[in-house]
Amino acid sequence: MEFLDRLDASATRRETPCGDGKMVWRCWNEGAGRPLVLLHGGSGSWLHWTRQIEPFAATRAVMVPDLPGLGESANPPGEHSPGNVAAVVTEGLRQLVPATESVDLAGFSFGANIAGHVAALLAPRLRSVTILGAGSMGTPRHPVPLMKVRDKEGQARVEAHRHNLGSMMIADSAKIDDMALAIQERAFINSRLRSRPFATATMLSDALARAEGVPVNAIWGDRDQVAMPDISLRTDALRRARPDARLALVPGAGHWVAYEAADQVNALFREWLA
Repeated sequence: MEFLDRLDASATRRETPCGDGKMVWRCWNEGAGRPLVLLHGGSGSWLHWTRQIEPFAATRAVMVPDLPGLGESANPPGEHSPGNVAAVVTEGLRQLVPATESVDLAGFSFGANIAGHVAALLAPRLRSVTILGAGSMGTPRHPVPLMKVRDKEGQARVEAHRHNLGSMMIADSAKIDDMALAIQERAFINSRLRSRPFATATMLSDALARAEGVPVNAIWGDRDQVAMPDISLRTDALRRARPDARLALVPGAGHWVAYEAADQVNALFREWLA
């Protein structure tokens, strides 16, 4: 898709060590003040943040990696655990961001889990951590029916992606547009790391509790498919881990809230990260 290709071409590509290869970062407006670092979700890529990059890169540095084991980044060393992934991300940030600069960090879904671990490791250097559609707080994961994609081609493959986006990611089927389908296909091709086994653990809530001194913000769509039928289980778990966290529920939005409700999410970012 032309817009995605243009967005990719406008980035500066950086690489940091990752296992036996490299972790790929895309950066915009480098050197323009405090970086905003965005970590994508499971089975995804940097494109999960398509609707945040340009709005925020207009005024500040934006850094969006492909997480280890996903997108163009190599597999993490050792087991594919959030802790190992976060260690690679943390070392990459130490290499790319001067020690004198503070960072605003945000993560979506599996990326929220990684962001919590990074916050625990880099607490003195983080100005904030914002989690979106987060799990891994000791709460159930609502089962969602997904169609197989790898055995399909052409329109059948497109329709399988459409079904999976509607089942898990986007609550309003009218918002499953051509760009969402293109992002889903591009991410799916390079997806290797399986994040689902961590969804019901307490890894994120434990990490946020360790990230002392780092302000925590949280956003869920109130129709987040994987948090159903009771999203309050997740918000209550966050409150127990971090009673000081700021919390917002976006009406009518699903799991991929940063895409489906980009205007609302971007407004919250501007308010909270000002």
